[in-house]
Amino acid sequence: MDSNPAVSIEGAVLVIENRNPMARNALTAEFMDGVTKAITAADADRVVRAVVLCGQGEHFCAGGDLRSLRERAKWSQAQREASLDRLNGMVMAIRNCGKPVIAAVEGYAVGAGMALALACDLLVASRSATFKASYVAVGLTPDGGTTASLANVVPRQLANELCMSASPIGSEQLHALGVVNALTEPGSARADALALAARLAGGPARALRRIKQLNLQASITPFEEQMRQEARFMAESIGDAEAAEGISAFLDKRTATFAAIA
Repeated sequence: MDSNPAVSIEGAVLVIENRNPMARNALTAEFMDGVTKAITAADADRVVRAVVLCGQGEHFCAGGDLRSLRERAKWSQAQREASLDRLNGMVMAIRNCGKPVIAAVEGYAVGAGMALALACDLLVASRSATFKASYVAVGLTPDGGTTASLANVVPRQLANELCMSASPIGSEQLHALGVVNALTEPGSARADALALAARLAGGPARALRRIKQLNLQASITPFEEQMRQEARFMAESIGDAEAAEGISAFLDKRTATFAAIA
């Protein structure tokens, strides 16, 4: 088993794959460090215009390793908090990345695996995929931004049900709630996520970066301040080469070509 993620480029899409299928792609320190490094590098790479996260085999991610958690019980509070820096760093790398990050979910997305999926900008999931905030089943509380992500996508009562009872929720129900963007047949999540990523990669990269930032801050920013930020970004966009190409293409009745704009 290789704990490091498999990182590859398909066109303008960076694909990051968890290669721990025997453990249902449970998180390891090496994997989290590798994802953080790969996504941080992708953010600065002009060739990469979108990212896909997936798991090898039948599952997306089974969450953290309970054996390591049992060992951490012997540590001090400060040490235990510091041990979560890797998970939090990975989640923040995804959120801070200016490129669209898409989760391709097959099978289980459990515990921190669910947190990882929810941290992504878009979710493509198999119809048979199951999400579960399983922490309470072993006497733990959510981490990795799980509660913050849930607060932005589902009512508080449902968030409480998921976190307090560890009830599983299927991809079809999450799709109905608007949390999962696209449902796919089992085994096809990666391919469908790549197709979506390729479409986004052909779009205006700077506009997409601004849109991601606006949507991430919208739920915690006062309305007038959000409007001012929208105005700043709109003013920037109007003077951008992407808008010049997009508007010209629309008026000329042709397809816009954004990929060549650095």
